Amino acid sequence: MDAAEFRRRGKEMVDYVVYPDVEPGYLRSLIPEEAPLEAESYEDVVKDIERVIMPGVTHWHSPYFYAYFPTAHSFPAMLADMLCGAIGCIGFSWAASPACTELETVMLDWLGKMLKLPEDFLAGTEGSGGGVIQGTASEATLIALLAARSKIIKLIQTDHPDRSETDIISKLVAYSSDQAHSSVERAGLIGGVRMKKIPTDSKFSVRGAALQKVLEEDRAAGLIPFFFCATLGTTPSCAFDCITELGPICNAEKIWMHIDAAYAGSAFICPEFRPLLNGIEFADSFNFNPHKWLLVNFDCSAMWVKKRSDIIGAFKIEPLYLKHDHQESGNQSHWQIPLGRRFRSLKMWFVFRMYGLKGLQAYIRKHVGLAKEFESLVKADQRFEISADVVLGLVCFRLKGSNELNEILLKRINSARKIHLVPCQLAGKFVLRFAVCARTTESRHVREAWSHISHLASELLQELRH
Repeated sequence: MDAAEFRRRGKEMVDYVVYPDVEPGYLRSLIPEEAPLEAESYEDVVKDIERVIMPGVTHWHSPYFYAYFPTAHSFPAMLADMLCGAIGCIGFSWAASPACTELETVMLDWLGKMLKLPEDFLAGTEGSGGGVIQGTASEATLIALLAARSKIIKLIQTDHPDRSETDIISKLVAYSSDQAHSSVERAGLIGGVRMKKIPTDSKFSVRGAALQKVLEEDRAAGLIPFFFCATLGTTPSCAFDCITELGPICNAEKIWMHIDAAYAGSAFICPEFRPLLNGIEFADSFNFNPHKWLLVNFDCSAMWVKKRSDIIGAFKIEPLYLKHDHQESGNQSHWQIPLGRRFRSLKMWFVFRMYGLKGLQAYIRKHVGLAKEFESLVKADQRFEISADVVLGLVCFRLKGSNELNEILLKRINSARKIHLVPCQLAGKFVLRFAVCARTTESRHVREAWSHISHLASELLQELRH
């Protein structure tokens, strides 16, 4: 076997073995206890990548990886990341890096226009809104919650100067779907406010009446509702909260509505999926992750606000050593928790130009088509059932039968290490999630995955009959 064949076979093996066969703590014994005193050669470092790192890598970009949600990956984004590293700027203000600051503002406007966001969310040249890149959707939710908290405290203290901030915070309450990501609950913990979960309907969606009921109960109890996080594309089942009903309620009640569309947001660039975003006009902030499904490598989480003054007002602290002659030209450090920021908009610029809107739309449609193909295979097998509507690239399914049966099936699927899935809980049922993730996934991979699942299910059911 020569080097060329080894590389080719190695790639095949990476595609085949998706999940690493190692135990926690495997790595420590493979490397020295301390950093080397003298410099080592690059060649020695590269050798250790194969020996130390690769055995412990979960291959998120294998066409046999169907767990969680996608993490984006493309050659243009990788090249842009290399350029970002080479430039090496810390773009906390316009003066610190004019190009870093300005390209980010323009790229968020480009992306906002792809999504057909209302003009209120675009910076343009004179707009009061605008976009910014956060590291993750978790950060965007936290930023929105903290901005909403700051805004409501200022409003109440304007009318009641005698009320302390501590007293107001003790009465504040935020809301989310009972299907919302755990990061929303964590935002409440970090923000020091209580977070209540609104029950969902049979489609795992929050409806207006459910929110209204809880708001009335809480106001009667002397609490102050101030923030609602709506989810478009929940993690368990890709369900969509009904923001056309929820938005008007939040506006009437003066509650900040933040929309978390971390996964599903990328699909809204396609006209056929854009109606899923109807109601965005009622939102105060909106976020999704191009680093999930829009071919922009991690990290790149796009966040827009209607009034950037709400965000800046909550986080602006400007010591003398950060002041410069162009203070009002955009200091994106006021929009986030860290001060420093990388030149992440380069990845968006490269990807948007080298794929074009049509190329990105085709990529989304391909994944949705593969999910529909998998759904049809599941439906054709009477032993299985579909557990939630298949809207985008996620299929929730299970063997008809007990939770324990499905837990055993999933354990066997992942133990075989040919494909990788994760579960979720829907209406008390243990459900398997099949998310189309990799850029290289094709129809044959989906059919192979189903054949593998079906075979393992047959073995399991055969054992139970004996």
